[in-house]
Amino acid sequence: MIRPLIAGLFVFLIASSNALAQSCTGNPVAVQILGSGAPGFVKERANTSYVLWIGSQAKILVDAGGGSYVRFGQAQAKFSDLSMILVSHLHPDHVSDVPAVLWSGRMTRSDSLPVIGPSGNEAAPSFSTFLNRLFDEKTGSFQVLGSIMPGGTGNGVRLDASVVDVTKQEPTTVFDRDGIKVTALGIPHGNLPTLAYRVETQGRSIVFSSDQNGTNPRFPEFARNAKLLVMHLAIGVGANNPNQALPAVVGRVAQSANPGRLVLSHIAQFDLDAAVADVKKSYTGPLTVGADLQCTQVQ
Repeated sequence: MIRPLIAGLFVFLIASSNALAQSCTGNPVAVQILGSGAPGFVKERANTSYVLWIGSQAKILVDAGGGSYVRFGQAQAKFSDLSMILVSHLHPDHVSDVPAVLWSGRMTRSDSLPVIGPSGNEAAPSFSTFLNRLFDEKTGSFQVLGSIMPGGTGNGVRLDASVVDVTKQEPTTVFDRDGIKVTALGIPHGNLPTLAYRVETQGRSIVFSSDQNGTNPRFPEFARNAKLLVMHLAIGVGANNPNQALPAVVGRVAQSANPGRLVLSHIAQFDLDAAVADVKKSYTGPLTVGADLQCTQVQ
């Protein structure tokens, strides 16, 4: 009896994953969380990653932290459908699966793929330097992926990399074609250059806040009236971490931005109920606590 039970459980788990994945297709616009966890081996949560679906296609991949490669497949997303990859910053929990995603998708398309990331400083290289250190065909850590770099030899995708100056006070337009407009804004996350992104498509706006401590007074305006705002709830009530916004700060920033719906993600190991309650003391709008493979339609 044990083997049939195990087989049945396996089929159930596969069916459940497929059901979650299928729920994101067929919507005009939807956001699927591939990874909702922060660093620290958070049970059942992969590291940070999101997919923006337009119709039946996964069009934008935002970050690719550890575990997102697996979730990308579980979501039934196709690398060939992507219009771009957006990277918020270079902490490993946001970029460690970038090589795996590119390795698996490199031969599924022949056009160039825009990839966008932050400028550098003393704490981190610029995004273009980061890519060169990974994939240069002579000196890169993954020389086998040298063909994806500009000037690389061989068939398959080429990366079209752009670097955004995080020190600019005003948002930067990083993509505007095919009915999709993306702007980026530098946000404070310790000493690591970090970007928030706003995507506008089909009359809807989505903002991915990434990691930040909530002290940039321009961010609420950047996120103003977004139909969906994804913010990171990385620390609990009373935590001492100047790199991340406390739950009460998340609530105040979200309330000022006035989104159609707030989705909380990048969740670590703390009292989640207490943290969400603290968010709600300031934020009075619709709220969703994120989970891996969760799909939210953008109304």
